[in-house]
Amino acid sequence: MNSLDDVLKHLATDIEELAQLVEKIDDEAWNTPTPAPGWTVTDQIAHLTFVFNLARTAAAAPEEFKAVTAAAAGNFDGAVNAALQQFKGFPPQELLTRFRGMGRASVEALAAVPAGQVVPWLVNPLPPVVLGCAGIMEVFAHGQDVADALGVRRTPTERLRNIVDFAWLTRDFGYESHGLTPPAAPFRFELTAPSGEVWTVGPEDATETVSGPAHDFCLLVTRRRHRDDLALTASGQEAEKWLDIAQAYRGPAGEGRRPGQFAATGS
Repeated sequence: MNSLDDVLKHLATDIEELAQLVEKIDDEAWNTPTPAPGWTVTDQIAHLTFVFNLARTAAAAPEEFKAVTAAAAGNFDGAVNAALQQFKGFPPQELLTRFRGMGRASVEALAAVPAGQVVPWLVNPLPPVVLGCAGIMEVFAHGQDVADALGVRRTPTERLRNIVDFAWLTRDFGYESHGLTPPAAPFRFELTAPSGEVWTVGPEDATETVSGPAHDFCLLVTRRRHRDDLALTASGQEAEKWLDIAQAYRGPAGEGRRPGQFAATGS
């Protein structure tokens, strides 16, 4: 996994790239439906703004974060939706300003966490570097929805490595969301970076491996493309099954995307 400094630099870059993607569209375009059913471009940016505000609070004011999540424990989805409505209420350019501001604040708060300390989070406390990678995954996923809605093709970058590492740590989320028992043995990922370099994570002697383009892999684990439209292969029965259920986030899998919904692999 990259260093905390590198991860946070990558997160800041991803946030700014998404901000630039939407900063020049008109107000009507903010209401464009995205591939996520019921979500517009505004919903996507509002959701990310909420997530960054939550991360900032967790890192900078952990007791406040614990109080907020404890109050929402009985109906966390309801609390998330209420917060989403709060951020959705801002005019597009004000929402964009808050998105940038909350994004920067979360990066600064994670950078300020003393070495060796963890940050409280929704289920378990996390090291700042892992929470930073989670933020990169969120921006990639919701940013893909925005790009798809606006008909924009994003250029994959080496920053995808953070999502690959995060997906290895969160491999079991797909099993958990389907009520399945994860296998005990770890997988190995052997993925081709945008540069052509091969990224590997997991033990060399693993009997279950996943191979293919790293960009396709990131689209799979964020469920922004259907497996059938991606050039990923598995070696081993468990890895083969995992490709159908993979997700790098907790909770319900969601509807995902249909085979052939998008014109070309990775588009």
